[in-house]
Amino acid sequence: MTKKRVLTGITTTGTPHLGNYIGAIRPAIAASKADNVESFLFLADLHAIVKCHQPDMVHQSSKEIAATWLALGLDTERSTFYRQSDVPEISELTWILTCLTAKGLMNRSHAYKAAVASNVEEGEDPDNAVTMGLYSYPVLMAADILMFKANDVPVGKDQIQHVEMARDIAGRFNHRFGDVFVLPEAKVGGDGAVLNGLDGRKMSKSYGNTIPLFLPEKQLKKHINKIKTNLLEPGEAKDPGDSTVFQIWTAFASEEQTQTMREEFANGIAWGEAKKRLLELVNEELCEARERYLELMADPVSVEKVLLEGAEKARNHSRPLIKQVREAIGIRALSL
Repeated sequence: MTKKRVLTGITTTGTPHLGNYIGAIRPAIAASKADNVESFLFLADLHAIVKCHQPDMVHQSSKEIAATWLALGLDTERSTFYRQSDVPEISELTWILTCLTAKGLMNRSHAYKAAVASNVEEGEDPDNAVTMGLYSYPVLMAADILMFKANDVPVGKDQIQHVEMARDIAGRFNHRFGDVFVLPEAKVGGDGAVLNGLDGRKMSKSYGNTIPLFLPEKQLKKHINKIKTNLLEPGEAKDPGDSTVFQIWTAFASEEQTQTMREEFANGIAWGEAKKRLLELVNEELCEARERYLELMADPVSVEKVLLEGAEKARNHSRPLIKQVREAIGIRALSL
């Protein structure tokens, strides 16, 4: 059976939250259990330093994210789970691809254009505080994907461009040097793949509106109680399509539970009661994994061991690929 390769990474710049879990971690772990899937899952710590220059945060986040994947049941025998920086071939490939990537392609990067637009709006130089890391990080992302010949890359809608850029870069390389790379496909999740945060915007570390994944139950309750709602009173019908409480509920609930809550909204359930039930639902799904997570956080040596073993598995793929790339571009032994 030919297995489809699926690649997912999470940037190590904060504590994993419910949005990461629903949008990336849970579906990636579920996919990794399929017999026709070969999963590559990684901590994107090189991407982290594009924006985060706080060493302790990057280090702590790496530990938390690794422990999260393991606590939630990732089978590292069936998948390749590694830290990006432990695979040096990725950095080498990034430079090689950078030398073949058109500047005009990088000029179209959403992140770069947003930074320039913000600077112009504030009357600053267009490239103020724009580092080469920010400008060219789509090439690093392309190297992440192309190194392992990923077929599918699960992303949110805002990240489709990165996979398209990886395809463009791979296509240019293949055209010039022969068919070395697989052209990846972006796979966008369903409507529930992106959760709203406490303020109703997309749940994001950059907005500071997240619900950390493994909060103790009392802290989880406090966060859920902070979810922004409207002023409708108990007994007044509420619109589930305009409710973060309902959106998060559907991400954790069965179809039957979702239909029941939809009826409760139509009947005017009080916001306090809806949040109470949401707490019970979320806590039920995460409580067992939370205990395992705390055990792993207290035993970083075992987590590190898993990552290093994963890095070696990853390098079993990256070493031959970078050798092929080198030979294709003419970097090879003089006797050949």
